[in-house]
Amino acid sequence: MALYRFLALFVVHIALLASSCFAGDPFVFMKFEVSYITASPLGVPQQVIAINGKFPGPTLNVTTNNNVVVDVKNKLDESLLLHWSGIQQRRSSWQDGLLGTNCPIPPKWNWTYQFQVKDQIGSFFYFPSLHLQRASGGFGGIIVNNRAIIPIPFVTPDGDIIILIGDWYIRNHTALRKTLDAGKDLGMPDGVLINGKGPYQYNTTLVPDGIDYETIDVHPGKTYRIRVHNVGVSTSLNFRIQNHNLLLAESEGSYTVQQNYTSLDIHVGQSYSFLVTMDQNASTDYYIVASARFVNESLWKRVTGVGILRYSNSKGKAHGPLPEAPSDEFDKTFSMNQARSIRWNVSASGARPNPQGSFRYGSINVTDVYVLKNKPPVMIDGKRRATLSGVSFVNPSTPIRLADQYKVKRVYKLDFPTKPLTGSPKMETSVINGTYRGFMEVILQNNDTKMFTYHMSGYAFFVVGMDYGEWTENSRGTYNKWDGIARTTAQVYPGAWTSILVSLDNVGIWNLRTENLDSWYLGQETYVRVVNPEATNKTELPMPDNALFCGALSHMQKYDHSPQDISAAAAITGNRSKLFFTLLMILSALLSLFR
Repeated sequence: MALYRFLALFVVHIALLASSCFAGDPFVFMKFEVSYITASPLGVPQQVIAINGKFPGPTLNVTTNNNVVVDVKNKLDESLLLHWSGIQQRRSSWQDGLLGTNCPIPPKWNWTYQFQVKDQIGSFFYFPSLHLQRASGGFGGIIVNNRAIIPIPFVTPDGDIIILIGDWYIRNHTALRKTLDAGKDLGMPDGVLINGKGPYQYNTTLVPDGIDYETIDVHPGKTYRIRVHNVGVSTSLNFRIQNHNLLLAESEGSYTVQQNYTSLDIHVGQSYSFLVTMDQNASTDYYIVASARFVNESLWKRVTGVGILRYSNSKGKAHGPLPEAPSDEFDKTFSMNQARSIRWNVSASGARPNPQGSFRYGSINVTDVYVLKNKPPVMIDGKRRATLSGVSFVNPSTPIRLADQYKVKRVYKLDFPTKPLTGSPKMETSVINGTYRGFMEVILQNNDTKMFTYHMSGYAFFVVGMDYGEWTENSRGTYNKWDGIARTTAQVYPGAWTSILVSLDNVGIWNLRTENLDSWYLGQETYVRVVNPEATNKTELPMPDNALFCGALSHMQKYDHSPQDISAAAAITGNRSKLFFTLLMILSALLSLFR
């Protein structure tokens, strides 16, 4: 009897121990099979990149502080990396899915990402970051929900809708690469897609028969959160829904001051979420429109995405002309003023129960200043290249973060210029040496004739100023030092500048690039290296057990075939579970012997 009691108590202790082992933030597991399929978004069959057989790919729907495990099977005929755009990867640039940090996943291989959406909320998207692949698809939305205990600054919507918009070419990404490699521009896109589908036939001259278009079904009187992402190649798009107000509520992880817009310019790589109330009568369906901006609009009319918003009690199809885009042909400040009007909601809670604006960025002393200037492409060593401050980035065969880990020399240089080079442009693996816990000011100067957007991985930065002309020291007098929006992707207008401030508190190697795929492919990027100088560095997560090796470290790769389907962390979790339940079974059997 005493032995029986001892075993029973032992079982209880094992159960308590196991429960403590598994306590903490939940895990979310997904499998992504990346492959080619044939689709006809603009009425012409072409090869697109699908995930789990779908184009666009599935939505990654998670909650603040979830541990996300995504097992990726690369069924393409070329290497692959998936980038989780806007997910800050706190303390782990190892999972960022870019060449500066990760070796590519070879064809027919698996690799598993594991990251935590730590202290983050909002609307983001993922996409393949290599070889111009995003131009062929492989993208999908990311939703990071608030934890239940953290209030949101609006009434809970009746539904959540993702809309992916973007310019599109009938040529696939390999053909587009050949065009760029030959020193040519990509030219005008063939259309604009909405959720991977072509335009509704609002005009029989511009839109041929037989094109499948996106329809979004809604109920009258309901309010929906509509998350819109520009996942295209290089075209800024104006987004609008006929007769409906767009109440802007959030952008790339920050709640905004809520303002109504009849339309909003959404630039490449940017994400917004709107609250849209279905308050119109249902006499007809309504147009959803994404049309090209800052181009010759009469020539680009066919490059317009059109979907349908359909009320459940709708009485007929949408008809007539599309709602008009902003008429600002002679007012180049209209779009910029619209961008300036987007402000941070400093009284709302973010991912944590404290106001977003409690971080007083305007009172922090700047430690580093970088002026990054882009110009039209130039010829360097016989190749047409894009530059930042006169440097065209060359991706090394050994990723920068991996080179640091194993002290591989001469992979990169920590010599990215603080000001644009005055001499001839050059091609180099030149990296910004960031100061850990420093506060960096970056001025993005666009001396090209087209719109650019810029993204920084690992961080949300504060957009504090933008204007036309050349930035000068006096431009700081125009900065918004209180409620400038914190986001991950900022636009820079042609012949203008945008200034951002970023607190370098996240250790790692972080990409700073244009989101315009053609210019990114041609070298308009760099990395910011942020290292904790302390000897006992506990500010960065260790290199993952399933890390891939390439370049100078290729000999360290353990596999000559497909690696395991699950990550080391997932395997550990599973093995612990199996061990726990095995122990329980053994102990239960022992207990039964003494009953």
